[in-house]
Amino acid sequence: MLTEAGCTARQQRLWQRIPEEIEWLLVGDPRHVQYLSGFRINPVSFSAAEQALLLLTRDGQTVLLADNFVRRTATESLFVSDEIIVPWYTHRQSVSSRPEALNQALHEARKYWGGRTGLIEPEGITELSAATVAEDAAWQFAGDEEAEPQTLGDVIRSLRRSKDEDELNLLRRCMRACEAGHRRALEFIAPGVSELQVYLEVQRAAQQEAGIPCVVYGDFRATHSHLHKAGGQPTDYVLRDGDLFILDYSVVIHGYRSDFTNTIAAGTPAPAAVEQYAACQRALQAAEQLLCDGQPCDEIWMAASEQLEEAGYGELAHHAGHGLGQEHPEPPILVRESTDHLVAGDVITLEPGCYIEGTGGIRIEHNYLIEAEGSERLSNHELRLS
Repeated sequence: MLTEAGCTARQQRLWQRIPEEIEWLLVGDPRHVQYLSGFRINPVSFSAAEQALLLLTRDGQTVLLADNFVRRTATESLFVSDEIIVPWYTHRQSVSSRPEALNQALHEARKYWGGRTGLIEPEGITELSAATVAEDAAWQFAGDEEAEPQTLGDVIRSLRRSKDEDELNLLRRCMRACEAGHRRALEFIAPGVSELQVYLEVQRAAQQEAGIPCVVYGDFRATHSHLHKAGGQPTDYVLRDGDLFILDYSVVIHGYRSDFTNTIAAGTPAPAAVEQYAACQRALQAAEQLLCDGQPCDEIWMAASEQLEEAGYGELAHHAGHGLGQEHPEPPILVRESTDHLVAGDVITLEPGCYIEGTGGIRIEHNYLIEAEGSERLSNHELRLS
């Protein structure tokens, strides 16, 4: 979980980016509420699609606004100075709409924001909540005379690029669980088992390693000579000798995720598949050598793509990787026309792949922490075809 020290440090860095005339901030994106307070609604609950708000004041108040059912289904980590919880449902009366209950909490929090200038996160606030604070709130601000106006969401997303230690600890926990699923897949995948059976085995292994219920999702699909590219949820297709199973999935723990891939042959892989796999390995290695603070992301894509092109497979058909954290994907994006540069503290993936008609698809992937002079590989699953 995130820590109180980490949340406090992130709040302080956020205020350093906000103009002095702004005295309060209203945050609504669930990822940003968690990033700054640790509060996260349990994704496997009846309140999963609901919302809480976070009100921050320049003098150090951190206030959670929510209805009582959102609060009771939340994960354990919460670091705030006050909570305003509206009784939406008490088993005694009819219920109002959830947004109306949340807006009631915002009205009750007026002592923190009323009559002072604030900034709201436009992407995370409903029109109802925005209207409540409209007289005192701005939607965006200019960082300086030459810069484009920014929103509160823009600033928080830019801060999220460089991960703090509590975030890295969560990501490493995700990695260990993801590795457990990959180990089980190498043991289990064989002719005669279905895509769904592989998914169930991987999910069980990952959740057992995590030690808690968590989300496991991604691509659990077989490819072969008649289907060279496939992705998404598993089907009842039964693997045949020589099929290639693309295992590309995330383990999500407390809102943070791993994301890495291997392609595993069912039975004996064809010689063409072995060559294809080796080309993807060379592409991964070429991209990996470029990882460091300041590296242009388009050059990383090019390094990976050149290896596939030299092997006769054509250019890389998708991104060479992307940022990791709370979203999928998030900056930086490693593509041909990317304008992003790596920054120290980024956690990213590298995932070259190629998909050849008559053979099938291959994709492999590792995760990395970007450092000033290089990178640390965070994922340690075994990359092998069989």
